[in-house]
Amino acid sequence: MVGIMSKDDSDTPGFSPENFMKMAQNIPGFDAADGADPLTAYNKALDAWGQVLAPLAEAGRDKVNPKDRRFSAPQWEHPIFDLMRQSYTQMSEQMMGATDNLPGVSPADKAKLKFAVQTVVDAMSPANSPLTNPVALEKAIETKGASLQKGAQNLMRDMQRGQLTHSDPDAFELGKNIAVTPGKVVHETPLYQLVQYAPATKEVCRIPLVIFPPWINRFYILDLTAEKSFIKWAVDQGITVFVVSWKSADKSMADVIWDDYIRAQIDAIDTVRDALDVPSVNTIGYCVAGTTLAATLAILHEQEREYIVESATFFTAQVDFSRGGELLNFIDDHQLKMIDALVTDGFLDGRYLALTFNLLRGNDLIWSTVVKNHLLGEDYPAFDLLHWNGDVTNLPAKWHHDYICELYRDNLLVQPGRLKALDTPIDLTQVKTPSYVQAGIVDHIAPAESVFKLREHFSGPLKFVLAGSGHIAGVVNPPSTGKYQYWLNDDPKVDTLEAFKDGASETKGSWWPDWRKWYEGHGGEMVKATGARVPGKGKLKAIEEAPGRYVKTR
Repeated sequence: MVGIMSKDDSDTPGFSPENFMKMAQNIPGFDAADGADPLTAYNKALDAWGQVLAPLAEAGRDKVNPKDRRFSAPQWEHPIFDLMRQSYTQMSEQMMGATDNLPGVSPADKAKLKFAVQTVVDAMSPANSPLTNPVALEKAIETKGASLQKGAQNLMRDMQRGQLTHSDPDAFELGKNIAVTPGKVVHETPLYQLVQYAPATKEVCRIPLVIFPPWINRFYILDLTAEKSFIKWAVDQGITVFVVSWKSADKSMADVIWDDYIRAQIDAIDTVRDALDVPSVNTIGYCVAGTTLAATLAILHEQEREYIVESATFFTAQVDFSRGGELLNFIDDHQLKMIDALVTDGFLDGRYLALTFNLLRGNDLIWSTVVKNHLLGEDYPAFDLLHWNGDVTNLPAKWHHDYICELYRDNLLVQPGRLKALDTPIDLTQVKTPSYVQAGIVDHIAPAESVFKLREHFSGPLKFVLAGSGHIAGVVNPPSTGKYQYWLNDDPKVDTLEAFKDGASETKGSWWPDWRKWYEGHGGEMVKATGARVPGKGKLKAIEEAPGRYVKTR
């Protein structure tokens, strides 16, 4: 697309109104006398061809999926473009069908091949080209190329940045209009900062809450705007909340491994216990931090210190990766070598991981952005969730490699004693900590079926909730929005996700109130929100204002 842009903002050689007019002279039904208005000429040319192609397009109309949002604009109903989408749909079906019928290919290899072919098919869509997307064509002519000019500028900016932009980069500032829940950083190590939030009620639960977000993302997914913030909501419920803010990896973290993250979780727990003079804490582990929390609980059991964790909540966290979903398509020797080749100074640039996750939903997270911002030249939306999604973090390469091999590929975590950390064997079957496990029904990163399998490995009391939506919206779903739903099934004999769903009761809205009701059994008595309950007023002195430096470091 860059190649068709000129230095003159109003001119686009190869797609200028003048060139279009010249080409249109040869189209049956075009009247040169009507050519003063380029858009009128364009529409007359389409009408002329439409009359010829309409019967053919009508005959194949049933081949188009009416739910495919890529082709939902009314401009695609024109016979010329209707035939394009019909041809593309048929080609897509044939290419995908061919992968299903390959003989002598293992199911695992077939899944990888199918994913690769789907990625190619998505890229080939006529909606992705300015010359075959009727909405982009119409807008380019109507704006005399200005939309393509702006789109090209957006493309160049993304190329310089090294990743797609999904949200207005100037719309949000941490601590100003996002991640604004009042609090202070009260503890710091080379790996993490510990943020304590100011109480919003006169009394709080005696047993505090320590949240471990995934280090592959910034923690403020749980503290977006005030209306969406789980952290603020929990504080408003009378809970003393601490959150770990992980440091984005740099060359100083080249030797960081899983043991370091487990040690950090235990350090955070002990730091909070000591600061508030309480025997235990409640915990939340989100995604990979939930996987790590499970290992931490097993190690604490072996050390006879399991009592320091009163309860554990798991947001979309896997321990058994045998049903790990589409991410398993990225796990083989070839992929591992490619990932290792991308490592610089002992860490993996977070942009590579972001691309991997975007590929899992290419049409939604890649090509829809290309169409809106590169072809149509639209302004970026001011969307807090998309802003967070593009705020990537770097990963310690050594631990990332071990995580992929030992957990995703070899599934060692659920094999008692096969993994060690802190010189301690890990056996999840020994974990008796009361647990609340949440999964998203359409989660493509941690599939609900995979999260459900945690029930097979813990031996303590466990409540499972299946939430509407996916990996992010299934978690960040405040009660005030009234969105989605959740399902519960208290039958202890249920041993599969399908059986769980078959016997589940559905409740409209957020699952957060259900979690709060469950939390009441683990929060302890209410105490005054004074002294150490106020950030910086106890043993832990304030280092800086929330959200802290680590979350702002790219």
